[in-house]
Amino acid sequence: MWIVLLLISLILVGISVFIITSAVFIDEGQYKASEKLDDNVGKDKILQQGVILRYSRPFFRRYVVPIVSNMKQRGKIRNKYKRKLAMSGLTVIISPEEFYSFKLFLIIGFPVLFIGVKLLADADWPMTTMIPLAFFGFVYPDLWLSGKIKQRQEDIIINMPFAIDMLALCVEAGLDFIAAMAKVVEKARRSSLSEEFELLMKEITVGASRAEALRNLSWRVGLINITSFCATLIAADSVGASIGPILKALAIEIRQKRSNEVEKKAAKAATKILFPMMIFIVPAVFIIVATPLALEFMLAKK
Repeated sequence: MWIVLLLISLILVGISVFIITSAVFIDEGQYKASEKLDDNVGKDKILQQGVILRYSRPFFRRYVVPIVSNMKQRGKIRNKYKRKLAMSGLTVIISPEEFYSFKLFLIIGFPVLFIGVKLLADADWPMTTMIPLAFFGFVYPDLWLSGKIKQRQEDIIINMPFAIDMLALCVEAGLDFIAAMAKVVEKARRSSLSEEFELLMKEITVGASRAEALRNLSWRVGLINITSFCATLIAADSVGASIGPILKALAIEIRQKRSNEVEKKAAKAATKILFPMMIFIVPAVFIIVATPLALEFMLAKK
């Protein structure tokens, strides 16, 4: 057992020394430039992404990102995480290389944090706990990213009916597509969907065609509803059809789908609550009902 712990310790020390040694040769100008980009993005957006990313970001950006950027597999890493980061809305905050560096950093970060808490608390925790913690450190960013994607997609689905209804009204009132979308962004509450509409308008403003911008929107969001919305608008644009009635039909369809999803969740809720009720509520009711009868029977016997 001690041999295994010694090997793990040596590996962690070796990785730490490698990272620190590599950091000595990092281009300081490049690091300072990335820090200025952070100022442009806004510290508040970074602080909203959770405690782990907030406190580990300066370290993995300074010491791990330069190593990942020079890896031969850099292209594969970028292709693997580029769309996931776009779907989560974190493209501006963290790049694919930084995300992979985050994963590598936590392999060491979680065990080191474990040792620090163990020493401070003077706890008798087994050192073998570092092994699953290192594995969890590598997996945690993927779980965190999946949660961000799911949360963002749910927010988009919730806001779609109102946004598309308003878009249809603006188009039928005589506004063109860009002006109608700008009006939706102005009047609708701030959400992931309004952010995507803003990005869509920026792409069209800088020269992208409407079809190309809509395809990019569909690629970034990764939802069937948005894909259907974009495909319908692209088809209508290609034949020159009026998009007002089409948008109204889409809004009705999305509301119907949302209503069906709510009904499904309500049906599942009745099944899910059955087991907690059998375990916790039924025994309590049985005790309340049966206790007076049991006492009465015992007293009558005496």
